[in-house]
Amino acid sequence: MSRSVLAVVLLGLIFVMGPVRGHNLPEAAKPTELPDAALPADLDRVLRDFERAWRADDAKALASLFAADGFVLQSNRTPVRGRLAIETAYKGQAGGPLRLRALAFAAGDTAGYIIGAYRYGDAPRDIGKFTLTLHRLPGQPWLIFSDMDNLDRPPKPRPAPDTASPSTPQSAGH
Repeated sequence: MSRSVLAVVLLGLIFVMGPVRGHNLPEAAKPTELPDAALPADLDRVLRDFERAWRADDAKALASLFAADGFVLQSNRTPVRGRLAIETAYKGQAGGPLRLRALAFAAGDTAGYIIGAYRYGDAPRDIGKFTLTLHRLPGQPWLIFSDMDNLDRPPKPRPAPDTASPSTPQSAGH
């Protein structure tokens, strides 16, 4: 058999057998939820106050949980800083039976953090995760310095821009 014919046969086998080889691999293990971390009362208060303000759709109360120069860092949004900007960012976003749970935490005299997950209502699984960095003056309650969260799934694709022809009238509002 000539070398060129042998090369063609071998390449053909590689192309045919390549995809089949992957079918014998074990399925990837499904991730399991991490267990809750029991928070000290002063840290747990931060999560419960956040839940209460969120459920009440109270952006002002949510912003009051943050340090005056705190940050909100949400997926697919510009970072915001300061209570007024935080209040504005949360307006119209809050509401619903938010449930927060801690996965890990640490706290010193004036700085700490909570890493956690969230879901809504009695959902069987978390839908996202968050980190809260915390700050306080000695002897004062904890305030959120930054809140960073993201969903466990990619965002839904945005609809394609309207491609109506110039002769088609466009609505001016909703």
